[in-house]
Amino acid sequence: MSIWFRPYTLEELDGLSKDSMVEYLDIRFTEIGPDYIRATMPADKRTWQPYGLLHGGASVTLAETLGSTGANCVVDTTRYYCVGQEINANHLRAVRSGRVTATARPVHIGARSQVWEIRIEDDKGKLACISRLTLAVVEGAPPPVVGSTKP
Repeated sequence: MSIWFRPYTLEELDGLSKDSMVEYLDIRFTEIGPDYIRATMPADKRTWQPYGLLHGGASVTLAETLGSTGANCVVDTTRYYCVGQEINANHLRAVRSGRVTATARPVHIGARSQVWEIRIEDDKGKLACISRLTLAVVEGAPPPVVGSTKP
């Protein structure tokens, strides 16, 4: 049984990233399962720290992107939207190249808050980072999508 409020497409999710950091970092949604969402991000000059390793901040950006997207996909976005309140990340393995794959699953979906776990793996399927994101569920119309407000 699916947790999503309505069916979503990968094209829809990628479209939300237009003209944002998500697009710049080349984060691409790759799969929507019944209770998870998945995306990839390169480990390259856009996401490296000065020593040629995947930057922890880039991993956190990927984690928050997936968790926030997932959280908003389980609510009626005509009445609610979800915003991050707290995120933590444990960086477990260095990644120098390739694409990392992140999978986000809810730990808790409540009326006023959600908690998501995001696991980021390297090209060999080894866990590079694990993150947990807490979000507030806010009543009201969400802010406009960034790409739609550009002058």
